[in-house]
Amino acid sequence: MSQQLRRIVVVGGGAGGLELATSLGKKLGKQQRAEITLVDAQRTHFWKPLLHEVAAGSLNAFEDELSYLAQAKWNHFHFLPGRMCGLDREKKVITLEPISDEKGLEVVPARELEYDDLVMSVGSTANDFNTPGAKEHCLFLDSRSEAEKIHTTLLNHYLHAQSAKNQPIEEESQELNISVIGAGATGVELSAELHNAAIELARYGLDAIKPNKVNITIIEGGERILPALPLRITSAVHKQLTELGITIRTNLRVSEITEDGLKTADGSFIASDLCIWAAGIKAPEFLKELSGLETNRINQLVVKPTLQVTLDDHIYALGDCASCTLEDRKGQSITIPPRAQAAHQQAELLTKSLCAQAMGGEAMSFTYKDYGSLISLSRFTAIGNLMGAVTGDMMVEGALAKLFYISLYRMHQVALFGRTKTAALVLKDFISKTTRPHLKLH
Repeated sequence: MSQQLRRIVVVGGGAGGLELATSLGKKLGKQQRAEITLVDAQRTHFWKPLLHEVAAGSLNAFEDELSYLAQAKWNHFHFLPGRMCGLDREKKVITLEPISDEKGLEVVPARELEYDDLVMSVGSTANDFNTPGAKEHCLFLDSRSEAEKIHTTLLNHYLHAQSAKNQPIEEESQELNISVIGAGATGVELSAELHNAAIELARYGLDAIKPNKVNITIIEGGERILPALPLRITSAVHKQLTELGITIRTNLRVSEITEDGLKTADGSFIASDLCIWAAGIKAPEFLKELSGLETNRINQLVVKPTLQVTLDDHIYALGDCASCTLEDRKGQSITIPPRAQAAHQQAELLTKSLCAQAMGGEAMSFTYKDYGSLISLSRFTAIGNLMGAVTGDMMVEGALAKLFYISLYRMHQVALFGRTKTAALVLKDFISKTTRPHLKLH
């Protein structure tokens, strides 16, 4: 009787989860040394750091999405659509919610999936801190569908204004007030993309709202924008945004969101036609009550340096849903930031670790290397710092920074497709730029 293959289940097909399932499929699945299964509620994958471009219309998500089923076939793992809702650690079983169609009819019943090793990679969502009115009156940027909703809402404002322009009684000037709450990388990059979108929409004939009448305001509760980055980077980005005409309000906390705008803790009111929440993160709520596993105040699973959760060595967590604290060279505790490069490095570590354990070895410990941060301000410029043994801590700006910024996505594609296919995708993207508008107009 043949021995049962080791069952490795990865829940969440974001950047880290999909890279992990792909590499494990190539190393273990192809050689029939383990059975790899990826579980995700969506049918396709889209790289989350690009969502702000989808929201502004700079990128068509359809052209960059990846089918999980196709990726599974190409890389020797299985894909199972579904949303995880329960865990039995004693039986080593996860439960998936039933899948229903648009009419609410059940397409797939609730299911159970057995595992020997479970990897949680369910990412994070925006944290609205229970601000009154946020859920009702704000748009968020956690998924492709939400990004496309922002883009559709933006276009609707322009179409409405264009229709009003042709009426007998026309207002002298039509304005669009956009508020972006949160001045982290997402909020800052989104604001720059929206400014670029205002310029491009006018060029394509939607000129009832002039670009200089699109008032974009970034609201940040802290002392400065991009608080996680070095001050010199923050200052350079702040200067560029100001030159673009984007208003930056720091040390300002939002107390309530209304249909017409937002109220702040100091009693002021900021009128908003479009309000986008881009502040803070939290892991999915269901993790708080997941079989008694240890979580922190933002629902992240607390993990050891091996990325195993504190209460079960057969369960791992990576990416934004994991709270991992390590010691640096000086013996000081550092918490791994929720960034794409961290998820990528953790996926690489878990690939090695799970492959070693499949051969009777032990789990390996994670070491984080910060290679710096890059901020793209749409087509205008990019600013950031590169960190490494050769470069040290070097600030980069302009075309060079933009090149490094683009390379981050290409590295993700290399992890999924390999170098040859990624080169073909680069060529495809270059050619397609000549046959499509600079902005998605539908």
